[in-house]
Amino acid sequence: DRTSQLVLRGRPAGILRSRDFVGRKRDLWPDAAEALDTLRARHDLVVAEGAGSPAEPNLREGDITNMRVARHAQAPTLLVGDIDRGGVFAHLLGTLELLPPEDRAMVRGFVINRFRGDPSLLGPAIEEIEERTGVPVLGVIPWIDDIGVAEEDAVALERPEGGARDDEAGEVDVAVVRLPRIANFDDFDPLAREPGVRVRWVRHADDLGAPDLAVLPGTKSTVTDLAWLREQGLDRAVEDHAARGGAVLGICGGFQMLGERLVDEEGVEAARGTAVPGLGLLPVETRFVAKKTTRQASGAVRAAAGLWSGAAGLPVTGYEIHMGQHAGESGVAPLLTLDGRPDGAVSPDGRIAGTYLHGLLHNDGVRAALLHALGRHDTGESAMAFAERREAAFDRLAAVVREHLDLARVNAFVGR
Repeated sequence: DRTSQLVLRGRPAGILRSRDFVGRKRDLWPDAAEALDTLRARHDLVVAEGAGSPAEPNLREGDITNMRVARHAQAPTLLVGDIDRGGVFAHLLGTLELLPPEDRAMVRGFVINRFRGDPSLLGPAIEEIEERTGVPVLGVIPWIDDIGVAEEDAVALERPEGGARDDEAGEVDVAVVRLPRIANFDDFDPLAREPGVRVRWVRHADDLGAPDLAVLPGTKSTVTDLAWLREQGLDRAVEDHAARGGAVLGICGGFQMLGERLVDEEGVEAARGTAVPGLGLLPVETRFVAKKTTRQASGAVRAAAGLWSGAAGLPVTGYEIHMGQHAGESGVAPLLTLDGRPDGAVSPDGRIAGTYLHGLLHNDGVRAALLHALGRHDTGESAMAFAERREAAFDRLAAVVREHLDLARVNAFVGR
């Protein structure tokens, strides 16, 4: 894809082609610098994560995320290399060599990440890179199996796909359509970590099979991904699944796809005046508007039929981030009530449902009720709340980093 949505101070500021964005970035630096200065004024320590390589000569002039940030804050900089991808020492050395002298002087250490095996085997290479550059290697972070921390979307795209269900793999089979522009992968992490549940990522119609639940996830571009869905024949696969009595859940952009029609009169996501049919599984229409909805939300499950009968009235929390607004036919039933507003839609029998709420499945009670309705039996395993499991995963990650990174030297860099 060659376009991206520009978000400025938390609000959308247009859809730009890659070449246009390069030019526009020069005008965005004052906003980035002001945001950084505000953070520094409010907090004792700010950790700024770069994006991509900091040393590409063709991108250096328009850089507003890497070394320009470091220079502005006079921040000591660490270069982190992923050894699991191979060539980590060449990557670190090459990056340092390509940096101009003023940026090179800000690099205070190297960190090698995701190492499998005996770290003593790296000794000769570490000695050589330190001798060549004068920059110390401050740590070798080991590979952590089943880390349990949500990935950013770009990394999550590498997750393996799954074919049609294997009855031996789990009691409840959940098939999530892996849209090309999928967003908010972590919506499904709680399901993937439940015992007796298999979550599959599906890109081909033949692989959908007959899951207990088919899911259309959120997307950064609903209209474009809906067209892709049709090209793959996945629209018919989902429709056929629903016609056979199968359950379907749409989240955010996936909810919009489940409706009758999607209209973009303002050219927010597609060409101005675009109107395309949805899958027609819910009696709602989506209209895209320039003002983006971004908010934390809380409420309760309002639906009380079918899959949602056991969840009716249970509390939910999460967040919304979407460009479209939906309108339903008279009498269409909402799935949730959020902050006093109806949200989403659900079919009369409760089999087809959609919502704008990201994080719905992070709510333990709702997730348990839904899985029970889908046929999962009591596993007898600990029902630790997902939030507690996630916090434990962060603690585990922090402990590993603390053990393998020279924090005394890192703290000295920032005067702590």
